[in-house]
Amino acid sequence: MNELKVFNSDLIPVYTTDTGEKVVIGRELHDALGIKSQYKDWFPRMADYGFSEGVDFNLLKNERVHKEGNRTVKRVVLDHILKFDMAKHICMIQRTETGKVIRQKLIDLEKVVNGKDSYMIEDPIERAKAWIREQEARKQLEMKNAAQSQQIQEMHPKAIFADAVAASSTSILIGDLAKILKQNGVEIGQKRLFSWLRDKGFLIKRKGADWNSPTQRAMEAGLFEIKETAFSHSDGHVTVTKTTKVTGKGQQYFINKFLEAVDQFEN
Repeated sequence: MNELKVFNSDLIPVYTTDTGEKVVIGRELHDALGIKSQYKDWFPRMADYGFSEGVDFNLLKNERVHKEGNRTVKRVVLDHILKFDMAKHICMIQRTETGKVIRQKLIDLEKVVNGKDSYMIEDPIERAKAWIREQEARKQLEMKNAAQSQQIQEMHPKAIFADAVAASSTSILIGDLAKILKQNGVEIGQKRLFSWLRDKGFLIKRKGADWNSPTQRAMEAGLFEIKETAFSHSDGHVTVTKTTKVTGKGQQYFINKFLEAVDQFEN
């Protein structure tokens, strides 16, 4: 499977192996999806979704040569050859517009690959009809690819922003999240965001000591954390305050949710 030939390279390079199978390269998919975390950290997480080496993917070792002063240094870079089903699943679990577009591209190519080529039909009339259908399908695919390329270009800044937030380990206040959303085209302030979070069941809406605290469901999902701060008073008693903060995972979740809503409204 090591001899690869380019089959299609519109949105992401797709290769044909020496056995005729269509595959994708792991690092190229990683780059096309705009993933911010390093490939060596990202790929094992993807493989943990139930994929097995030798079944769904194969190890690929690339030797790279670069200069270090007067020395020529060779370094082996680990990569992977992914089967279509694994590549499509990875695109889906990213839950980004870019992932959706690339996944659809792979599905469309798969349909072309699984169709019977005209040269394999013996009857000359049927072969001619099939050839015409193939040309029409290719033309439609080219038009669709052009539209998808434009869509990826439009979504790229938002995808980069959401992935950068996901990689962040810093939790922020809900008011700060409202500011970030507003800077990215979502017209919402702190009060409206608190109200939305309560109405959607992410914060407790019952008035009392727990008002505006995360619900159990939101905490279990890792969207929030509670920071406790203790204050010692001059008379010796201690007051503990609790502050709700949005985790990196929560920031990505809410930003994606609001940006998708903005896109639907604009379209």
